[in-house]
Amino acid sequence: MPTPALKEWDVQSQALSLGQTAVLIRKGGIMETHDGFEVEHRSFLLYPTFLHQNPAELRPEFAPLLRDDPQPGAIVLPALAEVMGVWKIEQEAQARALADLQALTADAISRRFAYRGRPWVHALLLRVRPLSAPLVLPETPQMLGCVSWVPLGEVAVEAGPPVLDETRLEGLHSEIEARLGETAQL
Repeated sequence: MPTPALKEWDVQSQALSLGQTAVLIRKGGIMETHDGFEVEHRSFLLYPTFLHQNPAELRPEFAPLLRDDPQPGAIVLPALAEVMGVWKIEQEAQARALADLQALTADAISRRFAYRGRPWVHALLLRVRPLSAPLVLPETPQMLGCVSWVPLGEVAVEAGPPVLDETRLEGLHSEIEARLGETAQL
C-alpha cells in the first residue's frame, strides 16, 4: 500500500516533530480540487516544504526554526503523524481563536480562511511520532506542485514514541472543542 505524505511548511513540520505544537490549520494548495483540502488519510508522513514558506506568517516564537533547505533535491521526512481530530471551521473568528495553539499568525489564518473566496479551513490535531531515522527520498517531478498530499509509494519506516503524551493530546482536543463551540468534529 502506498504511503501518503502531507506537505507542510518546514517550520510547521519541525514544530510538530519537536512537540512545540500538535495543531495545523489547513486550506490546501493551489492545485487542490475544486472543493479544496480534505483529510484523505488518518496516518501519514510529514513532508517538509520550503515552497511558499513565509516568515511573516509565522508567530515570532517559531522564527528560530526557519532555515534553508538542508538537502536541495531531496525530501527529508522526519515523522509519522496520526490524526486525533479534524474540524471544518466555517467562521473566521473560530479559526483565529486557535492561533495560539499552532505556528501561524492570526492574520495568516484569516488569509487562508478567505483564500479563493471559500470561507473555511480545517483544524487538525495530530499525534506525531518522530522516525527512528529520517526518511530521505529524492524529490521527483511527481512530488512537485502546490498540493497537500503526495503518494510516496511503498516505504518502510519505524516511528518512535509520540512527542506529546496522551494526556496532553486529550487536553488539546478538549481545548479545541471548547474554543470552537458548535463546530462539528469530522
